[in-house]
Amino acid sequence: MKKDLLTLKDITRDDLDNIFELSAKLKRERGKNSYAPLTGKSIGLIFAKSSTRTRVSFEVGVGELGGHPLYLDQSKMQVGRGETVADTAHVLSRYLHGIVIRTFSHADVEELARVATIPVINALTDEYHPCQILADLLTIKEYSGKIDSSVKIAFYGDGRSNIANSLILAAKLTGIRLTISSPEGEHPDAERIAGFANIEWQPDPEKAAKDVDYFYTDVWVSMGFEDERARRMKIFVPYQVNEHLFDLAKPGAKFLHCLPAHRGEEVSGGVMDDPVRSIVFDEAENRLHVQKAVMSMLMGR
Repeated sequence: MKKDLLTLKDITRDDLDNIFELSAKLKRERGKNSYAPLTGKSIGLIFAKSSTRTRVSFEVGVGELGGHPLYLDQSKMQVGRGETVADTAHVLSRYLHGIVIRTFSHADVEELARVATIPVINALTDEYHPCQILADLLTIKEYSGKIDSSVKIAFYGDGRSNIANSLILAAKLTGIRLTISSPEGEHPDAERIAGFANIEWQPDPEKAAKDVDYFYTDVWVSMGFEDERARRMKIFVPYQVNEHLFDLAKPGAKFLHCLPAHRGEEVSGGVMDDPVRSIVFDEAENRLHVQKAVMSMLMGR
């Protein structure tokens, strides 16, 4: 792997397979061994956005790997008062052994990683969410047994979101078939999907459901886009993942969501709470195991 994980562009297919192998081992042996590659190391967790899964899974993960997690509220750091990202990177590199950051600007994360002499993991920006997608892929592998062109995912909602952008990179990396179903004006940028026959934009939600193995959606109003709520709540209504779409998909299709979920908006309550179709809590758990694997590989050497 490269020094940092900022997007899925930073890993190869071999890296992905190694992440899967280590994640599965850590999941299987959780609490049963003394594997602690972060012993004696301090990992800074910089958060500019509110969080449940990301903060808890990273803090628990660092601790289970033997390290010391240090939560840093970006609004209470000097970078939140005008200190440059570069100066922050220089200073934190003298104190810490790794940085995990969840913030708004992806350019800021790139600058942080460029200057820092320690590994940086992107825990979410407005443009990418690589750790979430790694957990999604691990979950799919657990249920389907493989990650390749035999698997079809349909993502419904904002085709320019950090989840959609990261799924596109996942499809390029693995060959899975990806359909993004979203309204005109909210579709993926053409250059992101150009030249990849396994990736398509389909504005018709019913057509997008054909042969689907996994439905995926996200909230219609992400953090930082609250001023667009009224417009988004109107235009995304036809793209709700519901029982009707499942009737058009493959038998046994499953439902994924990065959470939190808003029942009655991007997903029906029936689908979200279906004990067979919905695998969102397996998916959420896998954030812990995948992130432990990534931190072990980047920060535990």
